[in-house]
Amino acid sequence: MKDLLDRVVQVLGDKLVDSTISLGELSIEVTPDKIVAACESLSSHDDLAFTQLTDLCGVDYSAYGAEKPGFHWRKPRYAVVYHLLSVKHNQRIRVKSFINGDMPKIDSVVGIWAGADWFEREAFDLFGIIFDGHPDLRRILTDYGFIGHPFRKDFPISGHVEMRYDPEQKRVIYQPVSIEPRILVPRVIREDGFGG
Repeated sequence: MKDLLDRVVQVLGDKLVDSTISLGELSIEVTPDKIVAACESLSSHDDLAFTQLTDLCGVDYSAYGAEKPGFHWRKPRYAVVYHLLSVKHNQRIRVKSFINGDMPKIDSVVGIWAGADWFEREAFDLFGIIFDGHPDLRRILTDYGFIGHPFRKDFPISGHVEMRYDPEQKRVIYQPVSIEPRILVPRVIREDGFGG
């Protein structure tokens, strides 16, 4: 891993913000304005050759560490995480880029890895992350009329609307959620802090 990190530092230079090696995996952080340039370098440089994007996902850190007294998350609320594979060197790397705002935005990497297409659509649909330059950024898992982004930490568990088939109108209709919100409390509280 140390050899891979040295090569990544040499190739990326000032595009690299931070790096960690944990559990035998290298994770690096890149600022959103340099994500495309960094990914192009990771993909095309012969010493790295990360030619496969195996996964891309969004993360909402707004509640991260909330259970730890005195802890305060200091980075932006959202992150886009890229998992890359180099078949040539038989190595993997995780790339993170943190973004903020009600409409978080980052450049698309579809031009580097065509497989990013549906991954970016999923992150857009579930987290509301906009991928600038994506050829067809639209919802992929929720209905086109869906309001909100269900993987955001502030999205209600029961949602905002429910849909059902109306036999009188002979079509699917939307209506406000009829489920009363409830607080789920663990049945057993253990001393180690985990409920069951």
